[in-house]
Order: sequence, then structure tokens, then C-alpha cells
Amino acid sequence: MSEEKNSYKAAIDRIEHIVDIIENQEPDIDELTKLVKEATSLIDFCKKKLKTAEKDLNSSLEKLD
Repeated sequence: MSEEKNSYKAAIDRIEHIVDIIENQEPDIDELTKLVKEATSLIDFCKKKLKTAEKDLNSSLEKLD
């Protein structure tokens, strides 16, 4: 998996694209299921990225004190 696929921004962009597909293209149930599973995985990935960033930032800020 490339770094682009592992980036927060790429994940958010893909989630937004999935939402657009669901809202505007009315996918069939099979495609909808696939898209929802992908979006769920991407949301979990983003949550983990945010938690890691928060820990890293807090650690860096503590070093300034």
C-alpha cells in the first residue's frame, strides 16, 4: 500500500467520494454494502490517525515545559 493510500487526506477524500456516490448515484444493494464497508474502514483509519497525532502533539508540547 502506498503512502498516499495511508494518508489522512486521501482517506477523507475517499469518504467524501463514497458519500457523494451514495447520495447521488443510488447504488444497488451490493454496491452500497461494499461502499459502506469501505467507508467504515476508512473512518476507523482516520480515528486512529487522529489519536496518534494527538498523542504525538501532546508529547511534543510536554517537552516544551
